[in-house]
Amino acid sequence: MATLKALRIRIGSVSSSEKITGAMKMISSAKVHKNEMELKRLLPFRQQVDSIMAHLLATGLEFNSPLITKREVRHAAIVVFGSDDGLCGAYNINIFKYLLTQIRKVRETYPGAEITVIPIGKKIANAAKKLDLPDVKVEKPEEGVDSKMAPEKVNEFTEGLRGRFNDGSLDLVQTVYMRFISMSKQVAKTETLFPVSPEIKGEGEHDKKDDNKFYLFEPDPDSIFNEVLPMFVLSTMQEITIENRSSEQAARVMAMQSANDNAKKLLEELQLEYNKLRQQAITTELLDILGGQTER
Repeated sequence: MATLKALRIRIGSVSSSEKITGAMKMISSAKVHKNEMELKRLLPFRQQVDSIMAHLLATGLEFNSPLITKREVRHAAIVVFGSDDGLCGAYNINIFKYLLTQIRKVRETYPGAEITVIPIGKKIANAAKKLDLPDVKVEKPEEGVDSKMAPEKVNEFTEGLRGRFNDGSLDLVQTVYMRFISMSKQVAKTETLFPVSPEIKGEGEHDKKDDNKFYLFEPDPDSIFNEVLPMFVLSTMQEITIENRSSEQAARVMAMQSANDNAKKLLEELQLEYNKLRQQAITTELLDILGGQTER
């Protein structure tokens, strides 16, 4: 009977776990859809900025901006996005592995450069602390900068990076994050934030010089370029943040689905074992009763 009681307790515990993982899966799914809606709301603004940039670049003029100025890389920063919460499978582990790969690439491309890693998210920050590399230092982000930060905080953080790039504190700023492909697929990706690459700025549907004959640039293309370029950078960082947040929740959905499936399988096995033991106990009691009647 003690064994039956222990099995009942285990069955109850596994059943509770199944309900919890199921609920967490539903919550994470809702958050994924919420982030997808945020991306859709950001898309028109991003497309408009891209279109303006494409028209400006199609003029063939030379533009002057400190944000596109390439210089010798002595100080490079890698902003790596992770999560603040756990229970998302190998999500943070995969990002950390990709971070190590990116650090190696920066080392090879810019020998002698000092590399600063800026982790966004408690889990990836804890992992980054374990980096024991002579030319790599881990910088603690300012208060309020995390994987759940609001759009206003994202802009503030990006402006801080922009200021450090402009004053020469940083010569290269890259981001490492998980790009959201689907609920079951997320891909680690690197984006160079500063200096802004002409290839990235040129993305857009209207990139033919003939299109510009319908446009009059006021006050002048260079002034417009320098106004729009920071907007482009901010929209890029907003997109990266939302993509990474979507990937985190999608990874959590898959982790909770796996945990839920395992709980169901274990529950079935425990229930079968419980039924067998219960049947054995009933059979034993019946035999004892029959044995007692025979003795009388």
